[in-house]
Amino acid sequence: MTASNPVTASKTTASKTVLLVVDDDDGIARQLKWAFDGFQVQTCGDRPSALAAAHKRTPAVVLLDLGLPPNADEATEGLTALEELLAVAPSAKVIVMTGQKDRSYALRSVALGAYDFYQKPLDLDELGLIVERARRLHEIEQENKALQATQAQSQIPGLLTTSPQVHQVSQQVARIARTDVAVLITGESGTGKELVAQGVHALSPRDQGPFVAINCAAIPENLLESELFGHEKGAFTGAHKTTIGKVEQAHKGTLFLDEIGEMPMALQAKMLRVLQERMVERVGGRTGVAVDFRLVAATNRDLEQAIKTGAFREDLFYRIGEAVVTIPPLRERPEDAMLIAQRFLQSWAGEQGLNCPGFAPEAMSAIMDYEWPGNVRELQSRIKRAAAVADGRVTAADLQLAAPDQDRDAVVSLKEARRHAELDATRKAMAAAGGNLSEAARLLEVSRPRLYQLLDEHGLR
Repeated sequence: MTASNPVTASKTTASKTVLLVVDDDDGIARQLKWAFDGFQVQTCGDRPSALAAAHKRTPAVVLLDLGLPPNADEATEGLTALEELLAVAPSAKVIVMTGQKDRSYALRSVALGAYDFYQKPLDLDELGLIVERARRLHEIEQENKALQATQAQSQIPGLLTTSPQVHQVSQQVARIARTDVAVLITGESGTGKELVAQGVHALSPRDQGPFVAINCAAIPENLLESELFGHEKGAFTGAHKTTIGKVEQAHKGTLFLDEIGEMPMALQAKMLRVLQERMVERVGGRTGVAVDFRLVAATNRDLEQAIKTGAFREDLFYRIGEAVVTIPPLRERPEDAMLIAQRFLQSWAGEQGLNCPGFAPEAMSAIMDYEWPGNVRELQSRIKRAAAVADGRVTAADLQLAAPDQDRDAVVSLKEARRHAELDATRKAMAAAGGNLSEAARLLEVSRPRLYQLLDEHGLR
């Protein structure tokens, strides 16, 4: 490797990055320490010293030889070291190195959470590209974590986003929450309208009061009135005691009416009266009960169109929509799909005790490309199903996602056809290799630098 290698060329960027080299060959360890002089390199010759170093310095990137003492001719010690290193430093990008030709080692390493698998003998230029790419990915992930921590302090609790659109929504919610206006949240099903409603409550002066939610579409019409307004004892058959409704339960707090567009017309009139008079009359009651609550409503329907067709009252619309917040669908913010997917997989796999260290590269691409008609709810559902069947990293097949089929009858240029063929072949190779770049390059019969170029050209990084 010359002085202009890709690693030393980025000394300024990598100067604070800790690179842990675990190899019992002193010559190779010294060679790697020299080659990566733009990093803070620490070398170790066995598993115990590597774990001690990882505890002390938390490396961003690890170069791990599988053949470690006392069983240098086997991969057992190296694979054990891989598991233990990731337990100590779960964010580290571990690049496994070996002179063994057995392909099963590559598959086992990736399944255990290795970032990449490198076949010896060393090509320092090639290895330099892999390490630099791992460093950059680690840096991006740490920046995302820092961004999420900042968001948790200043935005809607639980809302994950890097989208400018959603940032505007959260800023709007923070301003609206300080007042006591009624809020109407609109957006497609599964976009997180209840999460935003809870944010309005949490950021408001009523945050110490109750947050009471009711789904107007989930309760039969003949029961919804009693659920909302309560009933007196003996009001109807089966009413053996006086019951307080959701409106009264929300006193001094927030009442969230989800899917308000599905509320029957007769109840719309009664709800309008409650909002105007701030009094609720229980079913079978003769006197009103004073209530003080903040109304937040949500719908995935076009209420203005419903007004035109006579399905929703115009006067109620203006009462519930003193402030309107619209949540964009997930297909308009694909960067959020990946962010939410990573956080949810980490959380869900941890809760269920599943071995899912992350997403394979082609799965990330599929998540970004898919339009998510069911929005966040569909994303979470697919991840739960995928995590249950995944063997290591979650693949596109585990998610039951694939690239959209091309129209076979459409006439395309040779350049476009070649591009589609490259994309399809690269995705299939990455899937077959379980996300391992060395194996994918071998399957495609291209060099690793060429594979990196293909990944960049087709947005598969």
